[in-house]
Amino acid sequence: MIALYHPGTGIVHRAPAALKLGMLAFGALVLSLYPHDPVSIAVALLVVVGLYRVSGLPFRVLAAEAWRLRWIVLVLTAALLIFVSPEAAWISTGRVVAVLLLAGLLTLTTRMSALLDVLQQLLRPLRRLGVDPEAVALTISLTLTTVPVIAGFAVRVREAEQARGARLGIRTVVPLLVLALKHADDVGDALAARGIG
Repeated sequence: MIALYHPGTGIVHRAPAALKLGMLAFGALVLSLYPHDPVSIAVALLVVVGLYRVSGLPFRVLAAEAWRLRWIVLVLTAALLIFVSPEAAWISTGRVVAVLLLAGLLTLTTRMSALLDVLQQLLRPLRRLGVDPEAVALTISLTLTTVPVIAGFAVRVREAEQARGARLGIRTVVPLLVLALKHADDVGDALAARGIG
């Protein structure tokens, strides 16, 4: 769901990170609070697709982002269809997909270092309350960059299981957990080598 930076020269890539972060927050707020109908959700999704096109990212990048959301879409849609209504399923699922695609666009078009700088600036006033802005910003950036790494591990484990002809099940969690813990150790060693943590 959270993609890594994809180099480019489009207008979205060139926009300041603070502006993009602010627009994401504003978009998420509007999508969450505004009382939508099915048409407005369709328009919102078209606007998000348009932003991907304006950014200069290839269509396959948008398709990959949408594909990553398939399980969220299926589970959320099924639950809302069963317990509420088709209209509620479309509106709520559309909201979630639009926000997640916007967040994906932010990480695809913004270097992590630029996001880290913006987060540090936003958190600087909290230093008076004992909050270390650099540590919090680093934690957030590590979290954002680790999510796609773990997702990649999950794909590798699934492909290995399928190549062996094994059925996917609870046993798949064990190798994924091992890879994730090894990655965490590697990140911890790298931080310790730089005198962080």
